[in-house]
Amino acid sequence: MQQNRAVIRLDHIRENAQTLRASAGVRLCAVVKADAYGHGAAEVARALRGVADCFAVALVDEGAKLRLACPSDILVLVPALTEEEAVRGIAAGLIFTVGDEEDFALLSRAAEKLGKTARCHIKVNTGMNRFGFDECGFSAFCARARSGNVRAEGIYSHFYMPEDVSATQRQYERFCAFAERAERSFGTLIKHIAATGGILADKRYALDMVRPGIGLYGYLPGGFAGALPLKRAMRVYASAVCSRKYDGGGAGYGAYGGEKGDVMSAVRCGYADGFFRKGGIGNINSLCMDAFLYPQKLEKDEEVCVLSDADERAAVNGTISYEVLVNAGKRAVKIYVG
Repeated sequence: MQQNRAVIRLDHIRENAQTLRASAGVRLCAVVKADAYGHGAAEVARALRGVADCFAVALVDEGAKLRLACPSDILVLVPALTEEEAVRGIAAGLIFTVGDEEDFALLSRAAEKLGKTARCHIKVNTGMNRFGFDECGFSAFCARARSGNVRAEGIYSHFYMPEDVSATQRQYERFCAFAERAERSFGTLIKHIAATGGILADKRYALDMVRPGIGLYGYLPGGFAGALPLKRAMRVYASAVCSRKYDGGGAGYGAYGGEKGDVMSAVRCGYADGFFRKGGIGNINSLCMDAFLYPQKLEKDEEVCVLSDADERAAVNGTISYEVLVNAGKRAVKIYVG
């Protein structure tokens, strides 16, 4: 097989979700955006039935596709940009994010067009400065946001540095003030601010619901190494194409510092498969777009594990495990076990 194989342990993902839920002690919203961080959103959602109360994606398009495999509530984390998006999401029964008055008005127009009620969670900016209402004008919005076709069901925010105790506490206090004001207008809302890092930072931050993402797949955010016994869910394998003895020249797109007669094999995996050229694979720096050279003899179609530890790959490439996982799963055939 020419494509890489991503072998994904669904039982590990389910066990990780159970561990995170037990640690938080509240409802769990499983984040499966970016195709479940490269692990396959539909299959992960099926595996988490009975463990996750709901799911979160980034985009309306992701949510509409997931709806075909998932009857549970699906929260879209990025506000809809167009009326067309809003109409599609309402028709699919998605829950929207409202981060400003324009988002609310857009949902109201789309819901009126369909003759349906749009559901939403209100996003507030407590310090990440990405999406969400600022404090200025929020009280006025709450006072006048009256629409029979838009129903606010939750309010949330996001910690930008959960490993920083003082910054996280400040955000939490700001969020509680936002939530108190919102509930005076909209009634009781589902309150959530903690992703994986927030779950580990302090049990107080769990509130009504938590939104673990990276933790589901066996990894922890920076500053929380070893905080929970999670299991890695993905390993990626590639196949050897041929082998030869080195007889001069380079190795891939670069010089070779070895000896004449060295054995090397071409493996069908490169940066088009989501692996970074810098640092290569396993410290092998001969990465091309679709292949790399492995310093051992391999038989044709013999498998090589090219990813088992995303943290290790991230460290070599100066990035984080999130980026490694979403890239490595893009071009691979996903094989589910467990």
